[in-house]
Amino acid sequence: MKYVIFILDGSSDLPLDELDGKTPLMVANTPNIDKIAKTGCGGLTNNVPDGYTPGSDVANMSIFGYNPADYYTGRGPLEAGSVGIDTTPCDVIFRCNTIFEKDGKMEDFNAGHITTPEADVLIKGLNEYFQEKYPGFKGKFYTGISYRHLFVYSCDSVEDAEILANIKTMPPHDISGENLVDNLFGDCELAQEIQNIMFESKEFLESQEVNQKREIPANMVWLWGQGVTPKLPSFKETYGLDAAVITGVDLLKGIGVFAGMEIVDVPGATGFFDTDYESKGKCGIEALKNNDVLFIHIEAPDEAGHAQLLDEKVKAIEQIDKFIVGPIVESLEGEDFKVAILPDHPTPIDVGTHTRDDVPVIMYSSDKSADECEGFNEVAVLDGCIAKKEGYKLMQRLIDGDF
Repeated sequence: MKYVIFILDGSSDLPLDELDGKTPLMVANTPNIDKIAKTGCGGLTNNVPDGYTPGSDVANMSIFGYNPADYYTGRGPLEAGSVGIDTTPCDVIFRCNTIFEKDGKMEDFNAGHITTPEADVLIKGLNEYFQEKYPGFKGKFYTGISYRHLFVYSCDSVEDAEILANIKTMPPHDISGENLVDNLFGDCELAQEIQNIMFESKEFLESQEVNQKREIPANMVWLWGQGVTPKLPSFKETYGLDAAVITGVDLLKGIGVFAGMEIVDVPGATGFFDTDYESKGKCGIEALKNNDVLFIHIEAPDEAGHAQLLDEKVKAIEQIDKFIVGPIVESLEGEDFKVAILPDHPTPIDVGTHTRDDVPVIMYSSDKSADECEGFNEVAVLDGCIAKKEGYKLMQRLIDGDF
């Protein structure tokens, strides 16, 4: 039996006036996904437990089959796992966005989607700047992809690390256009240290040649989503199956690393609109030859939601259907397989950020009869038979056929 979980990040939405009260999932041309819906089962799920911010970190940990209440320690640590950063119990790992600050506000949380080579110059320069100015500086920046980077702060004790890890920080995509000083962490000594690093980064970044050439400069860093290194039981030990992950986002790669999954390197996977959908589909087919389970994640609908670009969101959903879902499912015909298709969370166009609403899910099994569901969208799945349960139970339900 093969299992494929297609994660259309942020694809669910709210009814839009521009679409006559429909959503992007309703208007997108998705014949391959529709076929799965009509031959499978539909319903709703929610991947973000009460008390958690509706981020891709918590939501995708649920989809991968791990209860965030038991294993979640922060977004930064998950991303660190994807790039092999060695940490100690005294280290707190932060997500580090390169942002565009203007007049004290969060003008652009991704600095115009700065390129990775440009960001790499800035991140390396920040390390040199802080290390030269402050001998014994306790932090280190690590280059990621585009605007998504990491910062590791070494505390003096495990107790300090626990305090810092539990300070509430704000995701930059949730405070677009807002004053930065209204979204700081607090006034304890550790929080002040991190905030000072953020604001002092401007002193270096604004003077850099890379930023002088950019229309939207990356003139500050914003640190958030921090935590200590998590300990996940391996997916193989938990579910008895070998699994692989395909994604252009370090966050999901990190979950896969900590869970002992194969991380498939896909040429052209960018985590943005320009990702190579066809390459992802082909690599997915290959990954299933040596694995029982494939998690294949596509970030583009979420990025379109954040940017409030309706046409890009619809286009991304259609590209996923054509180049990823269609070819992978076709490659499995003639053998036993199960499929789940769902977003991790909604990223509504009108809101521009994540919400914690329920999301549609369709599940298909080659040995199970269909229900009344006729499509994969926020309304059509309501005719299905899948009972809503906690998101982290989805993986086991797919294995057991409990839908």
